[in-house]
Amino acid sequence: MEKIVSNELLAPNINRVVVTAPLIAKNWRPGQFVIVHFGEESERIPLTICDRDEEKGEITLIIQAVGQGTREICRAKAGDPVRDIVGPLGKPTETDPGWRNVLFVAGGIGIAPLFPLIKHFHKNGVKTTVLMGTKTADSLIMRSEVEGQADNLMISTDDGTLGVKGFALDCIAPASKKWGRFDHAFVAGPARMMQFTVKELQRLGIKSTVSLNPIMIDGTGMCGGCRVVIGGKTRFACVDGPEFDGDLVDFDKLVKKLTTYRDHECRMNKISE
Repeated sequence: MEKIVSNELLAPNINRVVVTAPLIAKNWRPGQFVIVHFGEESERIPLTICDRDEEKGEITLIIQAVGQGTREICRAKAGDPVRDIVGPLGKPTETDPGWRNVLFVAGGIGIAPLFPLIKHFHKNGVKTTVLMGTKTADSLIMRSEVEGQADNLMISTDDGTLGVKGFALDCIAPASKKWGRFDHAFVAGPARMMQFTVKELQRLGIKSTVSLNPIMIDGTGMCGGCRVVIGGKTRFACVDGPEFDGDLVDFDKLVKKLTTYRDHECRMNKISE
């Protein structure tokens, strides 16, 4: 049984949780994720690994408390047991050694799955430009960590309280003009945000990789809950992804799937409050 090492509030309803997981820390690669089963009666929650300490055997998770299961983990204290953690799951990110100038576009906590890639490319001498978008200055997370790894950083907020007023995708064209044509872009965040970001990248002729977050249960492809349509074909995000070619994703079907259980989740949230 694993345990919580530390739990830090980064922004309203967003926590950085460090947990023990020696084998996962040893074998994980950027792009892969885990499923956390906090307690005997808890939900199984798929979560992205933001960082790891292989020597200590620990992994770092960025968790947004949006439902009963995530709120349960975010309320945990250092030393609390974790029933089980399964992983690493999914395919590691495919990185092209020929890329020299890579763009990262993050919406909200989308910076979490992108951060390991930013570190990887920065370490290997690839120029990294990061566009971070969030609702307001108070909800921005991981700014200092990104500043330590990115060659260039632009921040946008919906309300204009920090950086550019608008969305992260509004910064793509200015960033391209300022820092040169990008060889590739990685995008993570809410589904609609990724959809419109991919359209903007297509307009500029930039290929993209997106990190999808459909409903997952077992993480092995058996339940079928994470089905997504990629290039007109059904794929399973947990085993075929979670990263896919942004140009091929059917975002409309993804959004419809993500909202299937919204009413039920709202009722469950009220019951648990």
